[in-house]
Amino acid sequence: MLPTLAILLATAVLLVPLSRRLGLGSVLGYLAGGALIGPSGLRLITDVEEIASVAGLGVVMLLFLIGIEVRPQRLWVMRRAVFVLGPAQVAVTTAALAVAGRLFGLPWPAAVVVGAGLALSSTAIVLPLLAERDLLGTAAGRDTFAVLLFQDLAFIPLVALVPLFADGAAPGHVSWLELGRAAGAILAILIGGRFLIRPAFRAIGGARTPEVFTALALFVVAGSAALANAAGLSMSLGAFIGGVLLSDSEYRHEVQANVEPFEGLLLGFFFLSVGMSANLGLAVQEPWLFVALVPGLMLIKTAVAFGLGRLGGQSNRAAARFALALPQGSEFSFVLFSAAITAGALTQAMFDRATLAIALSMAATPLLFAASERFVVPRLGRVAKPAYDAIEDDGAPVIICGFGRVGQIVGRVLRMRGIAFTALEQDTEQVEVIRRFGSKVYYGNPSRPDLLRAAGAEHARLLVVALDDMEQTLRVVEVARRTFPNLRVLARARNRRHAHLLMDRGITRLVRETYHSSLRLSEMALEDLGVTPAEARSAVRFFQNYDERSLLDSQAFYEDERQLIQSARQAADELTGLFEADQRERKARAAE
Repeated sequence: MLPTLAILLATAVLLVPLSRRLGLGSVLGYLAGGALIGPSGLRLITDVEEIASVAGLGVVMLLFLIGIEVRPQRLWVMRRAVFVLGPAQVAVTTAALAVAGRLFGLPWPAAVVVGAGLALSSTAIVLPLLAERDLLGTAAGRDTFAVLLFQDLAFIPLVALVPLFADGAAPGHVSWLELGRAAGAILAILIGGRFLIRPAFRAIGGARTPEVFTALALFVVAGSAALANAAGLSMSLGAFIGGVLLSDSEYRHEVQANVEPFEGLLLGFFFLSVGMSANLGLAVQEPWLFVALVPGLMLIKTAVAFGLGRLGGQSNRAAARFALALPQGSEFSFVLFSAAITAGALTQAMFDRATLAIALSMAATPLLFAASERFVVPRLGRVAKPAYDAIEDDGAPVIICGFGRVGQIVGRVLRMRGIAFTALEQDTEQVEVIRRFGSKVYYGNPSRPDLLRAAGAEHARLLVVALDDMEQTLRVVEVARRTFPNLRVLARARNRRHAHLLMDRGITRLVRETYHSSLRLSEMALEDLGVTPAEARSAVRFFQNYDERSLLDSQAFYEDERQLIQSARQAADELTGLFEADQRERKARAAE
């Protein structure tokens, strides 16, 4: 077993970083690695079943972590996508693929089973694929997650219905024993999660005993999965329910942190096992069949998902991402087809071809999605920008450039004091949001001299540059200093370097955006550590005065990294010494 483990780990270490560096994601690296070392490749590992049985725990843990993220309130918010878009995707895709299967010569019962299995998509592939590109929070990411969640829930009844499609099979009678056993398992998970698991976490003292906490977290995953499996349900469903029950627990984040390393490694082994189990010999024997089968599968699923996305109100860009994330088969498809063979609904030849098509579609998805993100989605996102607003110059003494987090606070304070201002914002979505809340803001590029002039820069007293982008901030400052030399400028700096760049342009009145909040946080930290409020304020004020002098002193050499580093090291030692001297002087004065 140790040589097998060493081969698996070496394959992951070598191929996954290479795949990610090529922009293809980690999943393709695992799949390619599995194909390379498996029975169809170098034959370094031939016992795929042994690995697959362990690696399947990766999918179970993935569903557990998904359950932790799906708090009941969040599920209620997503109800439309989960229970409308999800069923529509499964039903329409199953019908389309069943018709395609019939055209390929499958009998109707087998065509429906294959269509239902291929309609499912891989949660284990899609979620990491979206997470790597930070797309889970987008509209397309949320809808994709909702559809995958419904598919995971629908998998159980699909497996239960498979025997109805076996040749000559007819529903006999409902097994009330099996139904009762399934209901009992779900009830046991619900009761255990509610009344036993949380007290158990509290009893072991949370994360203060890390090894026991980790053991309990893994026990929750394995125990809920084992209960569901014993009742004839999917292990993944049991783990998912267990995760949901802990979703609003105070130990949720600690549980996630303890389970995620195991989930990531086992999920990687799962993809390696998928790559190893692919019978690539079939692709050599029947190349034209798979040339038609795999692109046909992915095209049908993409077209259905894109159409449903557009009908659901998604933009072209969001619908394309949604559709191109779901064209592959699912890890649950293997389980469904295995049940179909046992029930007699599929033959072994059908199973082999269907599972190879799934494996190839899984391997193709990261490539397809990466290509779409580079070549397709950016073009879909190009929309004509609206014309800049015609600005009414009402003689306001202040112009605020950038009406985001910082600009809005400045505007609220000015409004409270009855001081008029003109706000400019270049982000159209931000403009629409602000206008919905009743604030007046103009859409326009504040680095354009004509726009500043239209906003009243020639007679305004103050220009507040509160833009988030460093380069645009510098452009606005340069335009204002050159075109309106009598206009006073206040600027928001992202960091020390940005502050130095602004100082190069003659801006001395600036604020580093997180500076004062960090000082206040430091003051609160000192107070919580037992320092008196007066001493905490004094310490923070001493630091602030020294740091602002240091900022001015380093202006002369901030481009020289070597001298800047040396200065920073000297300043740290000097600050400690000066503070101690100041404290001694204060105590001496107090003693007098």
